Amino acid sequence: MELTVRHQTTYCYETPASQVALLLRLQPAALDGQVPRQWAVTVNDTPVQTFRPNAYGDGEAFVHLRASVEEVLIVASGRVETRDQHGVVSGFRQEGPLPVFLRQTHLTRPDAAVTAFAHSAGGTDRLSRLHALSALVRDRVGYCAGSTSTASTAAEVLAQGRGVCQDHAHLFVSAARALGIPARYVVGYLMAQAGDRALRETHAWAEAWVDGLGWIGFDATNGICVTDHYVRLCGGLDAHDAAPVRGSVLGATTIAIRADVMIGEAEPGAAQQTQQQQ
Repeated sequence: MELTVRHQTTYCYETPASQVALLLRLQPAALDGQVPRQWAVTVNDTPVQTFRPNAYGDGEAFVHLRASVEEVLIVASGRVETRDQHGVVSGFRQEGPLPVFLRQTHLTRPDAAVTAFAHSAGGTDRLSRLHALSALVRDRVGYCAGSTSTASTAAEVLAQGRGVCQDHAHLFVSAARALGIPARYVVGYLMAQAGDRALRETHAWAEAWVDGLGWIGFDATNGICVTDHYVRLCGGLDAHDAAPVRGSVLGATTIAIRADVMIGEAEPGAAQQTQQQQ
């Protein structure tokens, strides 16, 4: 399958910023099941051409705007060929050591309830246990837009029983690590099926390590492993670590942020093109 993506993020400053520094992870990697055929990233219409792999193997670029800035417009767009690998994610040019992905963060640190939740997952081996864990996350945390914030932790989400894709991914990662399984948070794009209310936004899921197979992508929000409908951007220990856009600003006061995503099939005559908003 070939997918077309356009991801636009706009920062508007009430008073002009004197400097803006951006760290961008907006370059899909060439993987065994994912090949960018055409991709471009611009900041205020200036191409960002140098993306270098970080410690996780994801491309990142640094942009520094030094003039007076009233608005920053970031656009990532292009075409990506994808292939269904039954959830297996492989072909990274470089990788972080597996023990790194056992490290809990503030957003993923388990409490007693999360630890008990993790150990309640059935399964006869690691793969079947991870599938059971993904199903448990979906069963215990109902999808409810606006029910959490970017600061919500995995423990808080389990206690509340409601969340969005970020929360499902955090809880899955937290529980997997509590079981001694390396796991990481992933950000990317998902071409939603018609009527799928939960998917009409830039998406988050998780990857966990299975000996003999490697990294497996689990989308607990939808109860599936990743398919050719997914485009992987970047991963990390949690949502903050894996943010596609991070930055700092000097001189500005109130900041307004708008983000829009369009994704669809590139084949001629494809009818689906979903306007998505973060």
